[in-house]
Amino acid sequence: MYDRIKCTILAVIIGFLLFSISFAYAGSNQISLKSSREIARVTPGNKSVAPVENATIPAMPSLFPGTLPIQPNEPVSSSITPSPVTAENTPSVVETVTSITSSAEQTVTPAISSPERTETTSESTPGTEEPSVSSPLPASTAVATPGTAETKPKEEATGEKKIDTRWFKTERTNMLVAIVLLSGFIVYFIFSAQRGTELFVRRIAGLSALDDAVGRATEMGKAVLYIPGIMDMDDIQTLAGLSILSYVAQKTAEYDTPIMVPTSRSLVMSTAQEVVKESYMRAGRPDAFRPDNIRYLTDDQFGFVAGVDGIMVRDEPAANFYMGCFYAESLILAETGHSTGAIQMAGTAMPSQLPFFVAACDYTLMGEELYAASAYLSRDPQQLGSLKGQDMCKAVILFCILLGCLLETAGVTSFIHLFDTK
Repeated sequence: MYDRIKCTILAVIIGFLLFSISFAYAGSNQISLKSSREIARVTPGNKSVAPVENATIPAMPSLFPGTLPIQPNEPVSSSITPSPVTAENTPSVVETVTSITSSAEQTVTPAISSPERTETTSESTPGTEEPSVSSPLPASTAVATPGTAETKPKEEATGEKKIDTRWFKTERTNMLVAIVLLSGFIVYFIFSAQRGTELFVRRIAGLSALDDAVGRATEMGKAVLYIPGIMDMDDIQTLAGLSILSYVAQKTAEYDTPIMVPTSRSLVMSTAQEVVKESYMRAGRPDAFRPDNIRYLTDDQFGFVAGVDGIMVRDEPAANFYMGCFYAESLILAETGHSTGAIQMAGTAMPSQLPFFVAACDYTLMGEELYAASAYLSRDPQQLGSLKGQDMCKAVILFCILLGCLLETAGVTSFIHLFDTK
């Protein structure tokens, strides 16, 4: 027992170390990415260009002598006619490229360096100072908007978000306490059950009558029909139904009673065959196992119902079990089974189908009773410990709800803020 405790503690420590290493590695990658972005920005004296906000577009230089430069965002007047193009006044390709390059440099460098630049820019009004942006500002400084006195941080101007480097969000402390409390209850009761402590689980009438239903089928010389729902293996109710099937199949093997398990999913059929086969082996009757009795009918909902109803009418099983997820077919199955005179037991966590099973079946497992059935029947220490730990955590939650209602009625509002999450 102590070796298991040591292994559990060691596994928790290793998992925490791996989580810490992965979190630190992700944080270092984000910091290095931010640093590379900061280095990529233009520093004073560097010729590389960074995008400048609110930069004005200069006038396009004229490629032909004797014509006026074209102003940005202004329509070209039809009255302006270029001078005749001749070989003397037509610029060469080199001159054209040089002119375009110089205009691009003037676009990047806001400082005025030529008379043409002075003509194309707007005249400044007295009393206002034009900001000089000849050198880019560092990331920590503020960017001033021309004509306004407000300044915005560089992070807001560029749209960058501040990286949270905390290891733990203190706003979620209540969730940490809840997880530690639930895990502590479950681990404690599992170890208590493994040491031999008797854990109390209330009596469930439907599960207590399970042996009587199988015994009745044995006395009548008829088969047992078990339906594990209509959903696939990814549904938790199907898994709960298969766990109950293990116990029922073991009883039928001990009483030498045939069991039929029609399924609506191929994967459920394969799993049910293995479950029944293992149950027959535990009972010491592997030769009595018949894999043909666990069959696949169809994926169609009402096609499956029609096939199961045909089995009920032809073979007339003495006991019918409906354990799993059911929808509109629940009442059809229950009514057909009731008409054949079979004893029926149902269990589902679908609230909309519980009234039909309660009306047409002899025993019904409601909600969490379906999930607790496996621990109730098998008496496995791990399942019993998990069930008991969850029940204790639910009791703590109910106590907190009642205490919060009393304190809120008395005018004390600080208690409910302990459960706020952000």
